[in-house]
Amino acid sequence: MKNSLFLLLLASGTATAQAPSGYYSSAGGLSGASLKTALSSIITNGHQDKGYNGLWTGYKTTDIDKNYENDGSILDIYSEKPSGTDPYKFTPGTNQCGTYSTEGNCYNREHLVPQSLFSEASPMVSDIHFIRATDGKVNGMRSNYPFGKVGTASFTSRNGSKLGTSASSGYSGTVFEPIDEFKGDVARMIFYFVTRYQSKLSTFSSGNMLGSSAFPGLQTWELNVLLAWHNQDPVSQAEINRNNASYSFQGNRNPFIDNPDYVNQIWGSGSPSGTGTTPTPGTTGCASETFENIPTASSAASYLTRTWTNNGISWTATDARTDQTVSSKAITIRDGALTSGSSANGIGSLTVTTQLKFTGSDGTFNVKVNGTTVGTLPYHSNATTTTLNNINVSGNVVISLENNSSSDRVAIDNLSWTCYSGTSRQVQNVYTAADPDQNLLQISNNPVSGNDIFVKGETQNIKKAEIYNLQGNVVQTIDQPFKNSRNSIRIKNLGQGVYLLKLDKAMLKFIVK
Repeated sequence: MKNSLFLLLLASGTATAQAPSGYYSSAGGLSGASLKTALSSIITNGHQDKGYNGLWTGYKTTDIDKNYENDGSILDIYSEKPSGTDPYKFTPGTNQCGTYSTEGNCYNREHLVPQSLFSEASPMVSDIHFIRATDGKVNGMRSNYPFGKVGTASFTSRNGSKLGTSASSGYSGTVFEPIDEFKGDVARMIFYFVTRYQSKLSTFSSGNMLGSSAFPGLQTWELNVLLAWHNQDPVSQAEINRNNASYSFQGNRNPFIDNPDYVNQIWGSGSPSGTGTTPTPGTTGCASETFENIPTASSAASYLTRTWTNNGISWTATDARTDQTVSSKAITIRDGALTSGSSANGIGSLTVTTQLKFTGSDGTFNVKVNGTTVGTLPYHSNATTTTLNNINVSGNVVISLENNSSSDRVAIDNLSWTCYSGTSRQVQNVYTAADPDQNLLQISNNPVSGNDIFVKGETQNIKKAEIYNLQGNVVQTIDQPFKNSRNSIRIKNLGQGVYLLKLDKAMLKFIVK
């Protein structure tokens, strides 16, 4: 019989965690990449690396079953049966691995993000927020495979966790799928990892799960799986208990347990099918710059022209120094400007944090897109985060922040903007209201299994086709797409997944098998 607290939680709805007062205050009012960066700073501060062997000590308070059997055994997500008798149990300390040959021999340290992806480096290798105490045999079977929905299972643990071929859209390799009770737990721990270590992701291997940039931090297919799991399996009291115990042990928290809404505020929401919802290209995250990769040298305090490239975008800062910080590294402009290289997919809104350094008075920066001023950003002696909405410039854009003062020295940090495709309406398989006379368009071979998309409707006057991935990035552009064929478009090099086809002002969603 399970503890009555578990049944009470099922009846009473989602549990909520409590962080110390003010813990997340610097994240207030933010969203998207800016929120992710703010949370990264928050959970990096206070993090105490207790070492790899310290995990064994931590598990004696963090991974104890207080919500199911409530018997003081190890709470193992790979063997726990929420509505039945567990197949085996582990005594903390006594049953540490060790060697194993079958389930139930011992428990060890399961890195939900495999430690091989970051070369077993610290502090990742010993971060208790994503390293669970689990059965050694099942841990070994999971190996380094990403998490996803299993189609055909090659291994099933005694609580129903499965290893097998992927049934998740966008990925056809081998995946591991925990039971429904712990899918949200897994998602929120991985969201923690790609937030806490976002500045290091470009140096990690992907493992078919991690992204190479701070935002979004995950490959699209894996992000869609985890968003769906997060929404399907809300935060449980067991997660709250573990988060609180981990905070006591390690000094930082998992923000996605404390505030589950942060997930959708950063990445959007997922769908029950695990493919995620279709974003509006006008509002998806497009670019972000945390300035963690700005060049530093002995001349860091000198005002020089600084150039670097990050996340595929080149940057130039004139009359700039690199030794000042805001949340972490920042670029400080005196009598100059910060200017991006050309970036595709336009700009919807821009968010950036500024702070006046040394002496001076409050002032503003001019924000220019392709040389035209679109607004101003204030700066003060306190760090200030500002969002400029409704900039709404499509196509290739160059973003520039120009200091209006010849003497004020202003640090810039956590800059990001959303894409803009020319429409901010919800994506539908029809023309927008701006073109009421156009006939409806529809993709007839959806999902798409070959190299051609067949489109029904009036296509002869369409001037341009653009294909977007779910991150809002253009992956293919075709001028006069129906010049050679009235009803088909040839696509190239598209992996499995969900895409958007923009035909002039129409948006259609399609799936590549």
